[in-house]
Amino acid sequence: MTTVLITGASAGLGAAFARGFAAKGCDLILVARDKARLESLAAELAREFAAGCEVLPADLLDVRQCAAVAERLADPARPVDVLVNNAGFGLPAPFPYNPIEDEERMLDLLVKVPLRLTHALLPGLRARRRGAVLNVASVAALLPTGTYGAAKAWVTAFSESLRVDMEPYGVRVLAVVPGFTRTEFQERAGMDVSALRDAVWLEPEAVVAKALRDLARRRPVSITGRRYQAYALAARHLPRGFVARRMARTRRPPLGSDT
Repeated sequence: MTTVLITGASAGLGAAFARGFAAKGCDLILVARDKARLESLAAELAREFAAGCEVLPADLLDVRQCAAVAERLADPARPVDVLVNNAGFGLPAPFPYNPIEDEERMLDLLVKVPLRLTHALLPGLRARRRGAVLNVASVAALLPTGTYGAAKAWVTAFSESLRVDMEPYGVRVLAVVPGFTRTEFQERAGMDVSALRDAVWLEPEAVVAKALRDLARRRPVSITGRRYQAYALAARHLPRGFVARRMARTRRPPLGSDT
């Protein structure tokens, strides 16, 4: 039986990944801060898919709690086969207008936590010569979109590099690169997305379904939807100076800033 550990599993893409893997007959380890929501999801998955679910409440920004999740990943007596690094959050303003403490917390969760958790799992995957790591990045990584995009660019580059390192051991690595997805992410970040058209939004189930297909095909990156695939293609080939100037026109100080 394949065992999958998912961070940020209580809602959004994390919960969608849990349903996607449960539908494939996998056992799950669900990690997030909200124990009640995790237990509710676990009960739902057990009823619908007869999935075995282990609930592991943890604030991954707490060093001890993150270490406990890493220990679970490294436990040879209870091997984990797949890690989905999904936990994260965004900030409502560009870098110069956010408290540095918030920026550091975001960087820790988007970069240091997946780095540590992946490192804990890899020895077991190498020894068993199978398994997978899925890292949730973002199309924000493709353009100069602030420190969130910069962190997600690291996630994508890390995934592609790790894929090369792990390929001789039969371990798959996939960067999942969603566009705007209907989750709680924007609301929690305090982002105003009211001007976005319905056509730009993705459903989390569609992102997960595409990711699982791409994982099976051993692709390095998964991007859902022709719109975002075209966006990624343009971002790779347009001159970076042109792209930066276009992005600068959309970046403005938040209301109440000192400029």
